[in-house]
Amino acid sequence: MSTQDTRSWQSIHQEVLRRINDRIWRPGEFIPNEAELAEEFGCARATVNRALRELADAGYLDRRRKAGTRVALHPVRKATLDIPIIRLDVEQRGAAYGYSLIELVRTSPPVRIRSRLRLQDGVEMLHIRALHLANGHPYAYEDRWVNPTAVPDILSADLSAISANEWLVRNATFTRGDIAFSATNAGPVEAEMLSVPEGAALFVVERTTWMRGVPITSVLIAYAPGHRMHTTL
Repeated sequence: MSTQDTRSWQSIHQEVLRRINDRIWRPGEFIPNEAELAEEFGCARATVNRALRELADAGYLDRRRKAGTRVALHPVRKATLDIPIIRLDVEQRGAAYGYSLIELVRTSPPVRIRSRLRLQDGVEMLHIRALHLANGHPYAYEDRWVNPTAVPDILSADLSAISANEWLVRNATFTRGDIAFSATNAGPVEAEMLSVPEGAALFVVERTTWMRGVPITSVLIAYAPGHRMHTTL
């Protein structure tokens, strides 16, 4: 890793995971303490702590107060889903990507969003609606609410040039989230956006992400008929 790389907890996370997977640090063995790792990587202890905490939450490390940190004897493999960047998904299918920002307003979210994100009345969020295209045809309709308190830099982002989906994946680190997949019949809005008849069967993803108790975003993405999702375990 370069000096600049070691300043991010994500890079330290990747390096520690590499050492575990390559058996440089074997199951049951103690790893260097936070102070030693901070000196090695040239960063703050808090940065190392964040990386180790994430690995412990994922089941790779066993951390005990005053006893040190060991590589887990029997790592628990957890199923994970990466949040896809829709542009890359389209391009990987061999299609030309297009994007149109339909709406960007700062307003109070409806009750269903406030309830999902546990927000009080009067809180303002960014409401973003966008259409993603593949070879000039509707590919996915994005209806998103973003909490600017959690990601203030999004207020200065040019969301007409980069989608909120891509900006958030690249700039907003989340600690937990929930995701739901469903088959839904297109309502009037989805039918208009995706150029399909009302009632057409759509694949819909609803996702919410959080940063330590602070909601980041809640999004509904409706895909045009025929969409197929692929992931790995």
